[in-house]
Amino acid sequence: MKKQPKHRPQRSFPKARRVIVECELEKCIHCEEELVSSKTWHMRKNVQTMEEALYVAGKSKKCINPECSHEGYSYHASGVLKISLPHSTYGLDVLAYIGWQHEQEHKQFVEIQKELNKRGVKVNERNVGKLYRQFLALLGGMNERVEKRLKETAEEHGGLIWGIDALQPQGHGTLLYVLYEVLSGTAVDAIQTNYPTAEELLEWIKPYQQLPYETLATLSDGEDRIIAALKQSWPDAPHQRCQEHILGNIAEPVLKIDAKLRKQMRDDLGGLPAVPDQSEQPINPISEQQPEVMAQSALCLKPMTGGQLMSAPLFARLWSTG
Repeated sequence: MKKQPKHRPQRSFPKARRVIVECELEKCIHCEEELVSSKTWHMRKNVQTMEEALYVAGKSKKCINPECSHEGYSYHASGVLKISLPHSTYGLDVLAYIGWQHEQEHKQFVEIQKELNKRGVKVNERNVGKLYRQFLALLGGMNERVEKRLKETAEEHGGLIWGIDALQPQGHGTLLYVLYEVLSGTAVDAIQTNYPTAEELLEWIKPYQQLPYETLATLSDGEDRIIAALKQSWPDAPHQRCQEHILGNIAEPVLKIDAKLRKQMRDDLGGLPAVPDQSEQPINPISEQQPEVMAQSALCLKPMTGGQLMSAPLFARLWSTG
């Protein structure tokens, strides 16, 4: 039997779909000036989800107001937390699937691993157990590390921005609701439930309402229950809908037309010859000719009496006749 390497094998996903996540904030929370794109990625990684492999990149924005106390500060795209946890290469839906299969279906990790492999998710039994523990930690709510991160963020910015997002992983019928802090990009808490009411969501986030930090704003998608729970928890904080969901809703009909147009272009232009990978090298007209022609070309002009010049064709005929 071939001995397996001790290190983790490097996995590549050349066909991974690119997902660019922009920072959700539009204005600096300190000076209210418009944020500009910093044209840098604060994170890039491959993420395996239940549906496909993704190449996820988070794009930052920064404040360029010279009078702002936080000029040059970069605001990261917290929307990447809706896809996967920090430093994790597996999607949140994979974590939720493992949790559901282990707790509700009572399957062992090796069984879950085989099911995930069948679905195209590359994972071994050991990582299934690791992901399950991450799932339990997320459901367990705030710990000392998260509390320290929230305190540091509140001291730096004068408050926090709360966001809630929900996803429904494949393989079970419950929803996974994730509470995260936007400025620090920290996943704080999560619950698994089947279409909760606004009152149930309000009860879930009630402990965080009592934290001694000011809430600067709230962020969510367009789900009415989430918006109602956030507004009841922090009525004085302005609410903003996630730009990612808005742009996604706007782009959905456009993408359908674009796909149809690309298909028509492939049908109409598919018979054309392919464009060469490299441009052809220019041919040197002198080097490619026969030696006798090279000699004629090299002596294309010959002085004549009276300061006139003899044309190349005439000189060639005289040269051939001796």
